Amino acid sequence: MRIIAVANQKGGCGKTTIIINLGACLAREGYRTLAVDLDPQGHCALGLAVPEEQIETSVTDALLLEDDQPPMELSRITWQISSNFDLVPSKTDLATLEQRLAGVPNREHRLRRLLEPAAEKYDFVLIDSPPTVGFLTQSALHTADEIIVPVDTGYFSLHGLSKQLDTIRSIRAESGRKVAVRILANLYDVRTKLGREILAELRKRHGDAMYTSFINFNTKLKESTSLGQPITEYDPASAGCKDFQRLAKEVGSMGAGPAFSLTQPAIATAAVERIDAARAGSSRELVAVGAGEDEADRPVSAKVPGVAAAVSGKSGKPDDALLKRAEALAADANRLLATSQTLLGPSRSNGGSRAAAPTPAETQRKIDFIYGPRAVEDGVIFTVRADRALSVRLAGDFNDWNPGRTPLVPMADGMFQVKLPLAPGRYRYRYVIDGRWVSDPGNAHMERNPYGEMDSVVMV
Repeated sequence: MRIIAVANQKGGCGKTTIIINLGACLAREGYRTLAVDLDPQGHCALGLAVPEEQIETSVTDALLLEDDQPPMELSRITWQISSNFDLVPSKTDLATLEQRLAGVPNREHRLRRLLEPAAEKYDFVLIDSPPTVGFLTQSALHTADEIIVPVDTGYFSLHGLSKQLDTIRSIRAESGRKVAVRILANLYDVRTKLGREILAELRKRHGDAMYTSFINFNTKLKESTSLGQPITEYDPASAGCKDFQRLAKEVGSMGAGPAFSLTQPAIATAAVERIDAARAGSSRELVAVGAGEDEADRPVSAKVPGVAAAVSGKSGKPDDALLKRAEALAADANRLLATSQTLLGPSRSNGGSRAAAPTPAETQRKIDFIYGPRAVEDGVIFTVRADRALSVRLAGDFNDWNPGRTPLVPMADGMFQVKLPLAPGRYRYRYVIDGRWVSDPGNAHMERNPYGEMDSVVMV
């Protein structure tokens, strides 16, 4: 069971709309989903046509139970919305909970205690939090394994995001739990210059922690909640529904690992630097710095010339997965260095002469093979060169822009390749190299997308 809190202390950023429609789309994807309304306004119930006057027992009653009492059966306060989609609603009396539990130890952990017995019943739990930094928001953040911070692409969004991340850091430090934090661009209006600039700035500052999906401003989303229906029921063909379907697929395909962590490119750089240090006879220790703004720097010890590194966390214990990655990258760097020496020939200091330069025809043949899409009888072959990359994926019109569906196979000399059986037509696409979205360097046909970036274009 993955517990995800949707939190932002700035109001008006669409938290409840995200809870309702992401929950409905996850349920449509086959995930057993529970929405928990932790906002005294009770807008989740309102947006899903659950009348407050008919709610006899709510989340307030469950959280008031003493720790020495068994937790309330979740089914007592759960309403079924649709197949695979349930709701734990709130009432206005939830606003009094903080005062009623004043001075009670570990009161922030009561929500998790309530949800834990349902771990086998649900795949996802989505918690809607109020736009304040108080007991209810703290309860949501203490309970969650992951946090989605929705950011509307307006003037105050960056300032509000900074404050929210400060709050999350504080709670993470207090609880000692590692919680994944991901940012969702919401209410995006591509028609406005400000919206495009804010989205570009968000991607610049927090690209590694952002969902690739984003939610456009769409009147159908407002209409659906006002009528008490998720967008999947009100207008499943609308652009708003498609946005949430893409988000649900991305959320479902992602693990719950921390979004702020030591990045793969940083490890790759460290591995190459260790090779250089070994060749120079240096015995210095190198430090690889993670890209996450709320993570402490993590030292990486190097043994030269063996180049075996163990990445340590605060506990000092080596991370075997990162160790294997670093060793693989170091071996790849050695291979690339050896390959470059073979291509250039022995250095003059060794008295050797350079190897014969390749002919223009050979050079062109290599370029044609390495770069760009290539049509064949049964489809299109996409090939890109990405030296030292750990993962290369392809996203485009042909796979709903979901890079998880189309990984490229690593080939020789840092090349990655995949063949797709595409029907005749025009397709936009981009590569995702170690989590970084880039256009195809071997394809000159490009067009600007709504993010202000360039998509590559292939005609079949």
